Parts: sequence; structure tokens; C-alpha cells
Amino acid sequence: MLGELPEHAVREIVARALAEDVGTGDATTAATVGEGSRCLGAVSAREEGVIAGLGVARVTFQMLDPEVSFESVVSEGARAAPGDVVARVSGGTRAILTGERTALNFLQRMSGIATLTARYVAAVEGTAARIIDTRKTAPGLRVLDKYAVRAGGGSNHRMGLFDGVLIKDNHLHAAGGVAEAVERARAFAHHLAKVEVEAKSLAQVEDAVAAGADVVLLDNMSAEQVAEAVKVAGGRCWMEASGSVTLDNVRALAECGVDFISVGALTHSAPALDLSLEIDGG
Repeated sequence: MLGELPEHAVREIVARALAEDVGTGDATTAATVGEGSRCLGAVSAREEGVIAGLGVARVTFQMLDPEVSFESVVSEGARAAPGDVVARVSGGTRAILTGERTALNFLQRMSGIATLTARYVAAVEGTAARIIDTRKTAPGLRVLDKYAVRAGGGSNHRMGLFDGVLIKDNHLHAAGGVAEAVERARAFAHHLAKVEVEAKSLAQVEDAVAAGADVVLLDNMSAEQVAEAVKVAGGRCWMEASGSVTLDNVRALAECGVDFISVGALTHSAPALDLSLEIDGG
């Protein structure tokens, strides 16, 4: 089971990753490991963090050999301390060694995203603000990156250009202004779609609210400017702080009364969590 992850998408991603790494075959393993060899292995954390991607690791090994057993020791979103075993794998040694790096790449990246997300979520605890991600994901891995954000306690912004209307500065220039852009968006989008407008100044905030935007994105504003923008909106729409958000300033932004804080760093700059796979003879 992959929980919230669509299995067909995961299998496509894993197949591409294995093709990239394995190619026509694992030369080292084929040369050094007998065909009938079996082993047991344990995936362990080398540092503290939040675990995500166990289901993807399982798919990786089982695409190489369906008989490989992959047992999750902890649940998705669980915290692990250095030395904690998070999963056990057993079966054919060749498949396990061939899939080791690809499986760990997924696990380490996704766990790193979940870990960083959890830090941001903890930093705004007690406020009304929700930590959300952006489209600044690794090309081809968005479904995994955004899943990892959820595993870390965050929420997702739109998945892509197809499932949400976000009118940014270039759209505003092309449309001829906020009112014109919002009017066109309303005419184009279905009745359940939210319309979000990016604002770089208090004047644009006023224009966006007046035009009937459902959400106003406050782009690269200081905490003082964000607080003033929230007052201007007066509860007539949702407010999202975005741009140059760090762990040092996220609390101050949250305390301004915004509903959302979007953080690109969750998916474009999260360091991989250090995990390892060690095997013993089966």
C-alpha cells in the first residue's frame, strides 16, 4: 500500500530511476554475488529526522524482484533518532544491492523534505498559519515532494498550473492590471476554483481585495508590511505570505495573522536525511 500516493505514478517514477541507475545491468553485483544468494538488511537513520517514502522504497526493491520483502518498522511521518531502524528488507541479495541506492535516494530526499517541513510547522505552532509548499519541486518528482511535505505536517499548494488560478506579476502586466486579470480569471475558471492574486505592495493588496480575490499572496514583504496588509484585507479574503521565508522569520510572519505561509525551501533546498542500508547473510 502507498497510502496517499498514486501507485501508477510511483511505479513510473521508480521505473525511470532504476533505468537511469541500472541500465543494462548491475555489473558489480552480477560479478560478485551468486544468483541464489539471499540476505537480510536494515535501513537505519544516522541522524534525527522525520521519515517519509517507505512505500516508494518498497516499490523500488519489488520492481527488481517481487519476492523481496520490505517491512516498515515505523510509520510515515514518524520521528527517528540516530541508530533507529526504520525498515527491514529480505530476499535475493542481487535485487537488494541493485536497488539499494535508488531506494535510499527516494527515502533520503523525501525524509529530508518531511524533516524540514516539520521544523517550519513547529516554528508556527500556536498560530493560525499553515505551512504550505510551492511548485519549486524536482522535475518529475512533484508527487513525491508534495507527499513528503504532508508527511512532515505541512499542506500542499496547487499541484500544478492545471488545478489552481494564481495571478502573478507577469500575468498582471499581460492582462493590464489586477481588476482585469481577476475578471478574466473568474470568467475562465469553474465555479469552485479559488482565484489568488500576487501583491507586491499595499496598493496591490487593496486592488486585489476590491477585485474579489479569494486569496492574496504577499510577495517578499517584511513582517511589518504583512501585518499592515492583513489589516487592509480586513478578513475579506485569505492571506498568504511568501518569498524569502526562513526558519528565522517564519514565526514573525505567522503572528501577523496570515492564513498560509508558502515556503519554496521545503522542496528545493531541504537537505537529504542521512539513512543507510546494511545487510547480513540470509
